[in-house]
Amino acid sequence: MSVHEQFAEDLALYALGGLQGDERVALEKHLAECSACRRELEQLRGDMALMALSAAGPTPPQRARQRLMDAVAREPRAGTVRTRRAWWAPLPWLATAALALVAGWFWRQSDQLAQRVAELENESSGQQVQLQRARDVVETLTATDAMRVTLVAAKTPPQPQGKAIYVRNRSSLIFLASNLPALPPQKAYELWLIPASGAPIPAGVFKPDAQGSATVINPPLPAGVEAKTFAITVEPEQGSLMPTMPIVMVGAGG
Repeated sequence: MSVHEQFAEDLALYALGGLQGDERVALEKHLAECSACRRELEQLRGDMALMALSAAGPTPPQRARQRLMDAVAREPRAGTVRTRRAWWAPLPWLATAALALVAGWFWRQSDQLAQRVAELENESSGQQVQLQRARDVVETLTATDAMRVTLVAAKTPPQPQGKAIYVRNRSSLIFLASNLPALPPQKAYELWLIPASGAPIPAGVFKPDAQGSATVINPPLPAGVEAKTFAITVEPEQGSLMPTMPIVMVGAGG
């Protein structure tokens, strides 16, 4: 019997950390001199690594280890020189169990991934619904064929109205107007942002439609300007750098 075969069974116990005493010392001395046994030990440790996956499965690693050690312990021993099978002979169940555990682990991962995908799809659907509602609002506000009705006190003619929505941190401005009087030829309304300090800032030139409605959406404005009030004047169609008096509409933030 070759020295390699003599240590084959001890390699399995050594890989599991179950080899102690003189046998462990003898094997480690042999491993230092035998490259073939070192390769077998590395292969065995690779198979043992599969057992780590059983932490997610139904069989704990300790039970698998104990069964392996019991199987090795049942191998016959006779004196110093022992007749042994190759280290992998008592372990066909290990490969089968490990493969089953790996398959079960991947199945659970796949199921969790499918659930997450379904959650993301639901979230995406909800966002699409909200986005469509926002689009519907914008389309309604800007539709040229929309019916625009202003409710006023009985027997009181509709008055020109304007509403400015300004977000200073984003320099975003939306202006909605209704019941504006018609303009003379080559004239337009111009919206002005009146800052807390400094000169008025042009915020868009516009003309009302036949119903007197108009909008100004996100005109170019300087960043972070604090608005004191908004005003409207009548200007040439191309707009002006400074307001032309008189101011026809004015309003301050509440």
